[in-house]
Amino acid sequence: MQKQLQLLRDLQEMDTEKNVVETERQAGLDEQQVLKAELDRLQQMVDSLAGEISVLKDEQAELVSAKALEQENVERSEGRLPQIKTQKEYVAVLKEVDTAKKLFKDLQTNIDAKDEILSSLNADKEEKDGELTTNGEQADARCAEVDASMVAVNKKLAVMERQRGGLLEELPKSLRKRYELLMSRRAGLAIVEARGGACLGCHMHLPPQMFNSLFVLDEIQSCPHCSRLLFVTAPD
Repeated sequence: MQKQLQLLRDLQEMDTEKNVVETERQAGLDEQQVLKAELDRLQQMVDSLAGEISVLKDEQAELVSAKALEQENVERSEGRLPQIKTQKEYVAVLKEVDTAKKLFKDLQTNIDAKDEILSSLNADKEEKDGELTTNGEQADARCAEVDASMVAVNKKLAVMERQRGGLLEELPKSLRKRYELLMSRRAGLAIVEARGGACLGCHMHLPPQMFNSLFVLDEIQSCPHCSRLLFVTAPD
């Protein structure tokens, strides 16, 4: 019975340490995910800005083409003026020229407005491109560090898993199942010390007779409150 109890204690110590290592491993993986998510967010912003810039450039190109067409209209209409013989036709052509010039001016105003927006968007994109590059380099370096540490962590976990399997194999099947069930139901703490008449797992007091019987080691007993397996440390 003493051997089984010691095996359980060794197993609990192993599982506790293993949980710490697995938590460390998960923290590394979570950090990599956070870094990747931030890069994805920045990339989406850059792509969105690039899309807006592309649309604006297309719109601006259409405006420039329309402005060139109106410039041709102005020049064509003004070129007709010296050949006009009637006052009525002259006035009509002047009206065409004024209309074309007004439209030309409006188009130029719209082009200038697009230029301002494009300038702002290009500045934003340049800033985000720089941020993406810097963060990407830092993320790559950090992820490489995490990957390197994960190699050691995974090796350590593999060794611990083999050692854990060896300890479990030495336990009777019924006790092994009991331990595994408690591990899953009691937050990874299946066997605890009883001290001062209380279970240190749930901190509830044990019946005095039961607590005293723990020193005899006739059988492995469980806390009547939390069901964890119990052991005691013999007084000096």
